[in-house]
Amino acid sequence: MSHPARPSEPSVPELLSRLSEQTSRLVRDELRLVQVELTATAKQGGISAGFLGAGGILAWFGSGALIATAILGLAVVLPAWAAALIVTVILFIAAAIAALLGKKKMEKLSLAPERTIANVNRDVAEIKEHSRHDTR
Repeated sequence: MSHPARPSEPSVPELLSRLSEQTSRLVRDELRLVQVELTATAKQGGISAGFLGAGGILAWFGSGALIATAILGLAVVLPAWAAALIVTVILFIAAAIAALLGKKKMEKLSLAPERTIANVNRDVAEIKEHSRHDTR
């Protein structure tokens, strides 16, 4: 009674070679997929940024038109120069308030990445603690 011949199993070096090839192919394919996804995302982000920019420009023009409307509305009861002066003073006051609020917020900002520093310090302390236990 003859047994069917078992297919020869690949050797360890062959298996390692296949593993290396397949891993390389997998990494290259994943990198290509990431590149395709990031390209598509960047394209959509660019389009979105364009729409946001257009919206900002139109809002800027709308603000100018609103200011002109306020001046023209006041010009009904005051001379045009007085109406323009009043609106200008109000705008400068609003600008000063916004600048002061921004300055106050800016002073509170810390440029150091405090959470990262705390995490690194904690990691260093933990490593030191483990190294003390390991050397005993």
